[in-house]
Amino acid sequence: MASHPPGQCCTQGVRHTGEAKGEFVDIQGIKTYVSTPKSGDKSLAIIILPDVIGNEFINAQLISDQFAANNYYTVMPDLFQGDPVKLNRPEGFDIMEWLQKGGPEGKGHLPNSVDPIVEKTLAWMKEQGVKKVGAVGYCFGGKYVCRFLAKGKGVDVGYTAHPSFVDEAKVKGITGPLSIAAAGMLQGNGAQTEKRRQTEDILKEMKVPYQMSLYSDVEHGFAVRADLSKKSVKFAKEAAFLQAVQWFDEFLKGDRSSATPAE
Repeated sequence: MASHPPGQCCTQGVRHTGEAKGEFVDIQGIKTYVSTPKSGDKSLAIIILPDVIGNEFINAQLISDQFAANNYYTVMPDLFQGDPVKLNRPEGFDIMEWLQKGGPEGKGHLPNSVDPIVEKTLAWMKEQGVKKVGAVGYCFGGKYVCRFLAKGKGVDVGYTAHPSFVDEAKVKGITGPLSIAAAGMLQGNGAQTEKRRQTEDILKEMKVPYQMSLYSDVEHGFAVRADLSKKSVKFAKEAAFLQAVQWFDEFLKGDRSSATPAE
C-alpha cells in the first residue's frame, strides 16, 4: 500500500507467549527460520518478510509455524543481517538512521542490502522443490512484497499487513494478486487514509486481483505485535491472519479451505 516511512510505531508492541516449532537453517550466511508442514510438502511455500523486530522475534516465529499448520512450507530470512530493532525501543531511537546506516559495516537496511537476501532465499526455496511462492510482509517487509511481486522476481502471490515505505511505483509494478490488511486507527495527521485510498485507486485500474481489509480499533503493527488481552485487537490479528491464508488458498493453492487462526 502506498504508505509513509517507518516511525516509532514500527517498534512498539507486545511479546506473545508460545513455543516455536520451526528451526533455523543457514542459507549462504543468512540465518533463516523455517517451518515445515506435517505433510512435509514443500511445493507451495510462503516467504515471510518480517517487520524490523526480525525473525528471532517469537511473535513472528509463531506466525510462521501457523502458516505451516495450514500446509504451507514457510521460510523467514533475517533481512537485517543480525541487526534487528529491539522491541519497544526508547523514544529517542532514530529508525531512519538505522535504515540508512545499520547492519554490518554500516551499509544500512535499504534495497541494495535487502534485495540480495530475498533473492538468495527465493533461489534456495526453489532448490528445495518449491513450485509456487506467496510472500507475506509485515510493516517493513510490505515494501519487499511489492518489489518481488513484480514480473520475473520470483513471487506469485502477495499479502501485506500495515506496510511501510511503499510508493506508488511499487504498487503499479505488481503483476500478481495482492491482499492488504490495514489498521483503522489513525496516526499523525491522518494522511495514511489518503495513502490507503490512493492505493485503492491504483489497484482498481490494474488487471490483478486485489483485496483490502480495514480493521477498526487497531494501530499499525497489530498483525504481529498486538496486545492480545484486548478482545477487539485479538480478533483483528486473527482475522488478518485468516485473510492471508484464505488469499493463498485461493490464488496460490487454488482451493479455499478452512484455516486455523494464528496463536
